[in-house]
Amino acid sequence: MRDSCDAEVSAVTLSEAPNSQAGTLYVVATPIGNLDDIGVRALRVLREVALIAAEDTRHSQRLLQHFGIQTPLAACHEHNERDESGRFLARLQAGEDVALISDAGTPLVSDPGFHLVRQARAAGIRVVPVPGPCALIAALSAAGLPSDRFIFEGFLPARAAGRRARLELLKEESRTLVFYEAPHRILECLEDMQAVFGGGRQAVLARELTKTFETLKGAPLAELCAWVAADNNQQRGECVVLVAGWQAPEGEEALSAEALRVLDLLLAELPLKRATALAAEITGVRKNLLYQVALERKS
Repeated sequence: MRDSCDAEVSAVTLSEAPNSQAGTLYVVATPIGNLDDIGVRALRVLREVALIAAEDTRHSQRLLQHFGIQTPLAACHEHNERDESGRFLARLQAGEDVALISDAGTPLVSDPGFHLVRQARAAGIRVVPVPGPCALIAALSAAGLPSDRFIFEGFLPARAAGRRARLELLKEESRTLVFYEAPHRILECLEDMQAVFGGGRQAVLARELTKTFETLKGAPLAELCAWVAADNNQQRGECVVLVAGWQAPEGEEALSAEALRVLDLLLAELPLKRATALAAEITGVRKNLLYQVALERKS
């Protein structure tokens, strides 16, 4: 399967030797809910490839049946991907085209496929993205939070201790934060976010995107937690949580805990001016701000 559009979007690094006799691995995005969101190009690719590598063949079979596609399916999920990649590579190296799909959305985005794509590229096999639905981008586009810079964290650790530890590392992240979360953990997740980020931090819960009961609720974390706790229906379905980035307040509170720690250590050993100058070099914080804070702390 070859066309000019595909040729424009594919690329290999200089370290990869392209295999002109091999087939192409297409990474195909599929609907996250509404089947009408599938692209015309995606349908064409799924019809014309020799094989579709799917996260769950039973789930994907329903999608193919809906569109009258009869291409064979083979499982490629997190439990077998490393072992089965060789099977797909053999088909590709024999000149056959293969499509990679996940249960919903774009493969590799918190879904299987990374090992297959990496091995295919290492073998000089052409890998072509067929873009389409993606829950994190859909949620970000409608959340009303800053979208010029954001960070995608995927799923947080399932256990409370690990989850809070990860959130602590993100406490002073200035970019919009985007997370996926399972419905049975969504309330615990929001409660931990409230505890770590503060109840006043703006957040959005995007639930069941593109589906019948799609919900996008924006509110401070304290209000969002109370809303979800009061309505069991909001604890169902696929969830995307978006949290506004950290904004430094003015004055001493504008300094991170690490910057204050560095400043205090230096103040204990050096004169005020020398301590603030060194703290500025180490932390990147403005010297004038550090000097004012140092004066306050000394007094």
